[in-house]
Amino acid sequence: MIHEILPVGPLQCNCSVIGDETTHEAMVIDPGDDIEDIVAIVRRHKLQVKQIVITHAHIDHVGGAMKLRAQTGAPILLNQNDYALLKMLDVQASWVGMATPGKVEIDSSLDDDQSLRTGSLAASVLHTPGHTEGSVCLYFPAEKMLIAGDTLFARSIGRTDLPGGSFEKILNSLHSRVLTLPDETVVYPGHGPKTTIGEEREENPFLQM
Repeated sequence: MIHEILPVGPLQCNCSVIGDETTHEAMVIDPGDDIEDIVAIVRRHKLQVKQIVITHAHIDHVGGAMKLRAQTGAPILLNQNDYALLKMLDVQASWVGMATPGKVEIDSSLDDDQSLRTGSLAASVLHTPGHTEGSVCLYFPAEKMLIAGDTLFARSIGRTDLPGGSFEKILNSLHSRVLTLPDETVVYPGHGPKTTIGEEREENPFLQM
């Protein structure tokens, strides 16, 4: 598996480029900004982007999606529970002092337990509301890997004080969906360093609640 992580934009969102080394099919997760740098990775590995996956509709994760779709032709996927938040991108831009990316069009919803395939790589969609209503994580069981968006961080969890956030819901998502994964699962959060399910189970203060 090809997996390159590029922190993009002023908030340094972790964008993942994941590709099949045999078929060269790929998905890009959370292309929030710096699209030329993302495309450079795609070209270096001679990848064909089949899906643009958005873990949730905050501007730092979705801001560059339309530019990437224009360059690759790949559909943009987002859970439908975040469609309302997506319509607030101009408001979100004012929160963080970023330029508004304009309208972002979604091609298909990401549904709970949906399977996404890219070449021989398979990921299961876990709907994990709490940071936003439509937050999702992507679990790659064969690779023992979780792309966690802003649901889980190393020793922390996603903030819940923005529209659509709920502390009760994020704790429920973490305990009922995320912590059911094997301890050896490597977690790639939406910001910051990677971790594992086992480390977070033992050392994340929020998961002791």
